[in-house]
Amino acid sequence: QVHLVESGGGLVQTGGSLRLSCAASGNIFSPNVMGWYRQAPGKQRELVAVITDGGSTNYADSVKGRFTISRDSAKNTVHLQMNSLKPEDTGVYYCNLRGLRSSWGQGTQVTVSS
Repeated sequence: QVHLVESGGGLVQTGGSLRLSCAASGNIFSPNVMGWYRQAPGKQRELVAVITDGGSTNYADSVKGRFTISRDSAKNTVHLQMNSLKPEDTGVYYCNLRGLRSSWGQGTQVTVSS
């Protein structure tokens, strides 16, 4: 079983920055993909950014150029640096690790005020 713990959410004004972190523990096998998804009120959960344990990344078009995902595979941590935040980035951000199974964190709230 894999346990994911997110941190770093909060309230920020438009144009501001936040850094999310996620620490994974438990039975973690390679290869795997770690990433961030978000869910806004009344909307489906969507991919924000993912990164493989080899360092390959994929971003949602809406965050390209503003968000950067990184990971430390030795420590099983993943980070999301979010710059130039917009109100539409508001939502609950969930950490995900996908290997043999898919595991989710409890989520952290990000609110961007206009």
